[in-house]
Amino acid sequence: MDQEKLIKRITFDPKILGGKPIVRGRRLAVEHILGMLAAGDTSEQILQGYPWLELDDIQACLVYAHRIISHERIENIPTDSSQVA
Repeated sequence: MDQEKLIKRITFDPKILGGKPIVRGRRLAVEHILGMLAAGDTSEQILQGYPWLELDDIQACLVYAHRIISHERIENIPTDSSQVA
């Protein structure tokens, strides 16, 4: 499935989880899926825990995260406290 179709699986609703990005209008935040993946859960384990979830939903979360992070810019922040004014 192409990225444009995948990204449509990520929705926002101010009445659900305070407007955080969610999967297909459900009460499952993108950050939750990403957290599970970061913790080492496999897609298969996640799908077992959420029977309504589809593999494309997990892929959509990754596409969404990639799009967000690709626009992030990091400023040069001094790590030595003696450089802080």
